[in-house]
Amino acid sequence: MSHKKSHSAHRLDKALYETELRRLQIELVSMQQWVTATGARVLVIFEGRDAAGKGGAIKRVMQYLNPRSARVVALPQPSDREKGQWYFQRYVERLPTTGEIVLMDRSWYNRAGVERVMGYCTDEQYDRFLDQVPVVERMLVDDGMILLKYWYSVSDTEQEKRFRSRLNDPMRRWKLSETDLLSITKWEDYSRAKDAMFEVTDIVEAPWWTIESDDKRSARINTINHILSQVPYEHLDPDDVEFPERPGAQDETRPPLDGHRFVPDHAAAL
Repeated sequence: MSHKKSHSAHRLDKALYETELRRLQIELVSMQQWVTATGARVLVIFEGRDAAGKGGAIKRVMQYLNPRSARVVALPQPSDREKGQWYFQRYVERLPTTGEIVLMDRSWYNRAGVERVMGYCTDEQYDRFLDQVPVVERMLVDDGMILLKYWYSVSDTEQEKRFRSRLNDPMRRWKLSETDLLSITKWEDYSRAKDAMFEVTDIVEAPWWTIESDDKRSARINTINHILSQVPYEHLDPDDVEFPERPGAQDETRPPLDGHRFVPDHAAAL
């Protein structure tokens, strides 16, 4: 059964979006401080159709976080060596340690999505994946990890609109791949693959959360708000900071500035 959608989403007002985004990003910083202080481990998986807005949401989540304890994992195609490993191996080594937040821009679910639809894996590999992934995720949660899984749902018309906008945008043209274009003709195949994946992997310990993403602003706000609701963080009082007195200038003579190379002031010519 098809799950095509063709409605146009109501777009969240830009001023409201920016105000709420700022409030939520401040909360994300507080959440990270709690994660760091308590040694919690947070893994957030972002999945969904091509051009569904995962990347934009991840950027807003990461924007003000400390990159020393928060990182994005976006793996390329596996190398020949990685193809010979246990399928989950290259993902497991990138899981968060104590005090870390990891955002996976696509994940092990590639096997149930693009690999399944495009024939990049065998039926045996696919079946083994579906058998193992609930076991792996239950092990992670049982070990104390906070695991969140988000599926970004976009309509067929909005997806095509975004693909076409990338075509003429020199800064986003790289986002338009042959696989992306095939996702248009294989829309129904991806729908069936997603439904089969959900049936097996939407488990109580690690459920799927669907985010309607025809309106990118709403999707970003809803993503961050939900992450905050799923992590049991507390606000921690920051340490007191006292600014030291700046010492006066010394009498030492410094080297002349005309011996330095300065970047040309292109901005002044604008």
